[in-house]
Amino acid sequence: MTANRQTSWAFADAFVAEDEALRWARDRAREAGLPSVSPGTGAALRMLAATADAKAVAEIGTGTGVSGIYLLLGMRPDGVLTTVDPEPERQQFARQAFRAAGFAGNRARFIPGRALDVLPRLADGGYDLVFCDGDRTESLDYLAESLRLLRPGGLVCFEGVFADGRTVDSAAQPPEVLRLRELLRAVRESPELLSSLLPVGDGLLCAVRRP
Repeated sequence: MTANRQTSWAFADAFVAEDEALRWARDRAREAGLPSVSPGTGAALRMLAATADAKAVAEIGTGTGVSGIYLLLGMRPDGVLTTVDPEPERQQFARQAFRAAGFAGNRARFIPGRALDVLPRLADGGYDLVFCDGDRTESLDYLAESLRLLRPGGLVCFEGVFADGRTVDSAAQPPEVLRLRELLRAVRESPELLSSLLPVGDGLLCAVRRP
């Protein structure tokens, strides 16, 4: 990558200023050793949620609430974010972050548990957007569940599909990277989806479920 392109990428990530609630959530993630979406990725999620006029969004991987804040900022004022994470203590940080960002308690539904145990309990066709930021080895399973959960015209997004450049590296890669490659092929070739790979953060794979 050229220096100009790296500078442009950094500029895109710094384009949107983050408020105190987002910075607080990022600090909690850093202290816990957790990754969080970049500002550029968050801004893209906010825009996609707004474009979809999203009222119901499902999130796989609550973390400390960074991505959730961005999603809620783009959703309708009466929208509800359903967010799933196997670690309840992370969700407590996210609750605080959402409250600090000014969102009422009824704007988010927190479900602790493994995503593939929780998702089958959610309503078919009941969601405008599904954001996946969980276990990379389960990406194809998340895709299958997302296709069931989304309404026609709904969006599915996957965070981190570049895997720090390993997805396109020809060297031997761990199973999670191989699964990401399979996910990229599956989304690109699916007759049910119209897809785009956005070069923000560590790669944001987005697709619309065809009406």
